Amino acid sequence: MFEELSSKIIGTTKVGSYNESNRVEWLEKTLKNVQANSRILDAGAGEQQFKRFCTHLRYVSQDFAQYVPAELSSGLQMPKWDYGKLDIVSDIAGIPEPDGAFDAIMCTEVFEHIVNPREAVREFARLLHKDGQLIITAPFCSLTHFAPYHFYTGFNRFFYETELKNNGFEILEITPNGNYFEYVAQEVNRIPQMANLYAGDRVGRIERVAMKIVLKMLERFSAKNNRSEELLSYGLHVLARKL
Repeated sequence: MFEELSSKIIGTTKVGSYNESNRVEWLEKTLKNVQANSRILDAGAGEQQFKRFCTHLRYVSQDFAQYVPAELSSGLQMPKWDYGKLDIVSDIAGIPEPDGAFDAIMCTEVFEHIVNPREAVREFARLLHKDGQLIITAPFCSLTHFAPYHFYTGFNRFFYETELKNNGFEILEITPNGNYFEYVAQEVNRIPQMANLYAGDRVGRIERVAMKIVLKMLERFSAKNNRSEELLSYGLHVLARKL
């Protein structure tokens, strides 16, 4: 009764819950604009979840295929994982394809799991022909996940502006996913899970109401956001062209 009353007074909010949906929406739009029949590499394809947006393209999947969550316990892990049938199993910095073999490359939420992401950028430059498109998403900040294959918590726009330019790319778009307030809200939403996992405790009734108040506050701030994404966001969506 107490919580029902608080919900009526405070209301509900989805602030902090748009990380994945924003990314999926951007990828669907961006992949739709890749010219039909282009040969596209899904580098670090994982479960190939974005293959569904590539039906107009010649899709090639690649991954190192070593993640087995059942054997791991540190950090946030997937309950199950299925790579499916990968076209290429290799290191992302040494993909067995000739120079200029692809019209486009997408690499989604992978850079934080590469020991040396600069090597991957160089490999992408080799694999793309002139005017080929590079599509990247990666976190700006992230919790430990897919351990032990988690080497960086995230990437600022300055990484892309430096490394892509150094490897012969022109950046066409860098779009922030979310902002400071949305990111903080995401972590507030995660408190019950973290309390259970790492404190063996749970959020009480009054504390849940306090969380709702904080989330409504963050929702208001997010609606008025003015460049807080330069400090923190879920991640960045990058589109570049090989010169």
